[in-house]
Amino acid sequence: MSKIKPDKIFEIYHDGKRIYTKSILPGKKHFEERTVKDNNQEYREFDPRRSKLAATIIKGCTNAGIRKGDVVLYLGISHGYTSSFISDMVGKEGLIFGVDPAPRVVRDLTFISKLRNNIIPILADANHPEQYLHRVSQADIVYQDIAQRNQAEIFIKNCNLFLKPGGYGLLAVKARSIDVKRKPKQIFEEIRKILEKEFTVIDYRILEPFEKDHCMIIIKKKSMS
Repeated sequence: MSKIKPDKIFEIYHDGKRIYTKSILPGKKHFEERTVKDNNQEYREFDPRRSKLAATIIKGCTNAGIRKGDVVLYLGISHGYTSSFISDMVGKEGLIFGVDPAPRVVRDLTFISKLRNNIIPILADANHPEQYLHRVSQADIVYQDIAQRNQAEIFIKNCNLFLKPGGYGLLAVKARSIDVKRKPKQIFEEIRKILEKEFTVIDYRILEPFEKDHCMIIIKKKSMS
């Protein structure tokens, strides 16, 4: 009998304690993650202490928006831990455009992208989407994990430019990067209100105890009337 079962979140699996993605590259590890074989399939453990997306799912998110075959614009992709799992989720038919301004980080990501052909590293600053406007297609998902004071502004700008109507955006809010003196929950609510002016907020999760002073806000872009 199978121990690994599909989760309520699309393309996520669980064993009652941990969550997993079904690996599109069986036999390959990128971050020393634990793998489990079940019914001739290999699953990679998705650690909520290493990923805000995993923490969001563990905290009870009901819809992360990500589906097989989706095009994802990932802002602040860093070394690629979370994106390697999103790579499993969107599958070989999907695509991730990974934007980061740090050359060393993008170099590390390039090694992963040579194995995972659905990840395209882009050395650019998400504050200036004109730098990659000609390199990125319209996206089903905009995922942002950037520690800057103007993180909400960056997110809105990129969603307006690249996110398809009806598409989903996931913003990992880092309260301490915005204002160290104010209470994180006040900042979260403020950012949520800003986003609600432009989009439909469909989920909101504070990520403690996995990530201190962080929340995830998930939006849906309104369809054109």
